[in-house]
Amino acid sequence: MFSTFIIQPYFEQEFSLSEFIEASKHAVQVVSESLHNSDFKSLEGLVEKDAISTLKTAVTQLSISQRQLLSIDKEDIFYAFPYQASVMFDDADKRWVEITMCYHVLRGLKHMKESGDLPPVTLGGQPEFEDKIFILNYRFIREFTKGVEDTWWINIVNHFQPQNLRRN
Repeated sequence: MFSTFIIQPYFEQEFSLSEFIEASKHAVQVVSESLHNSDFKSLEGLVEKDAISTLKTAVTQLSISQRQLLSIDKEDIFYAFPYQASVMFDDADKRWVEITMCYHVLRGLKHMKESGDLPPVTLGGQPEFEDKIFILNYRFIREFTKGVEDTWWINIVNHFQPQNLRRN
């Protein structure tokens, strides 16, 4: 509803939520691969500078095995949806649209599909899949101030495994 009643009529008539979701999956793959490789330079232009600084601090504290888990293949994303969308204004008539996306990932899903071995619908309750399930949250922001040409940026990146929440 947000894209149909707010973004399209007031900010970008050509906006397509399905195209945005697909493009955001590609962004997840690029960003997560850069984080996996500790290649923070390649995040410039895609991720806000403050977020890069925060990510650098967080990633450098991870073990090698934890860093390996950061890389996400977009074909392993089995569910992606906008969790929250908002419009922000400031006193100088600047406008931004923010969309927080949530992704459910099953590591190895791409290969499972290719081999015809699809996971069960109840995979979240299956012990053999626990360490392969990830939840990602990425927040995208774009300035829509009149006269400003901007693209979508990422200002928040969050990866976690639900199994780790239950253990803590």
